[in-house]
Amino acid sequence: MGVDASKDRVTAAVMIIGDEILSGRTQDTNLNAIAKYLGAHGVDLAEARVVGDVKDEIVAALNVLRERYDYVVTTGGIGPTHDDITADCVAEAFGVALYEHPEIIAMMAARWQGELNAARRRMARVPEGGSLVKNPVAGPPGFQIGNVFVLAGVPQVMRGMLEDVGWRLRGGAVVIARNVRVDGSGEGVIADPLAAVAQAHPALSLGSYPFFGPEGYGSNLVVRGRDAAEVEATVAELIAALAAAGIDRITPDAPQAAAG
Repeated sequence: MGVDASKDRVTAAVMIIGDEILSGRTQDTNLNAIAKYLGAHGVDLAEARVVGDVKDEIVAALNVLRERYDYVVTTGGIGPTHDDITADCVAEAFGVALYEHPEIIAMMAARWQGELNAARRRMARVPEGGSLVKNPVAGPPGFQIGNVFVLAGVPQVMRGMLEDVGWRLRGGAVVIARNVRVDGSGEGVIADPLAAVAQAHPALSLGSYPFFGPEGYGSNLVVRGRDAAEVEATVAELIAALAAAGIDRITPDAPQAAAG
């Protein structure tokens, strides 16, 4: 029997903000980076949403996600233009006012020799009660309020800000992942033994990820969970079930920490 993984589970959601993502003009890469970063800190990314630049929709989505999960990470919409409304929306969701953070004002004044126009000052606004998230790359910092982290949309900047998030997280047990590669068998053959093993281990996640290429076809079967002993036992059980079904081209990998 494995341990009850749910009691050690810490969850998060990501909210990607911007019409440019929904239109296809910009391809998001932040979700993948955030999922891996959170996973390494023992936080499960449980949901992701993409929301356009519509204030009511951002506020409504944020309020749902911050109540449902331990943490929410937002990306995008904290720049100087009129459509950068994330700070406004977060402040409204928490029912607080925005103010110009003196530390950000001082930083920007030094960078631009005191030439702070209205657009630049927009980037200094932080909700009352918020704390800054350092930006080691370029531009003003992000911020945290409650269980919400507000980060930039530019991937390089966002990844830099993430480094100031990890120490604030109440991490859970890190997920362990094992991969069992099956060559020359389709999912129709794999499905029954995989389903039987998955049903016997409800605390774990078992998935099938097919591949096709010049060297043939098959599937990567992934076993994920927080109880290392149960994961290892389940991998052995899965290999035995596949062999009993007549599948003989089976290659398990070595244990590793999952990305999330």
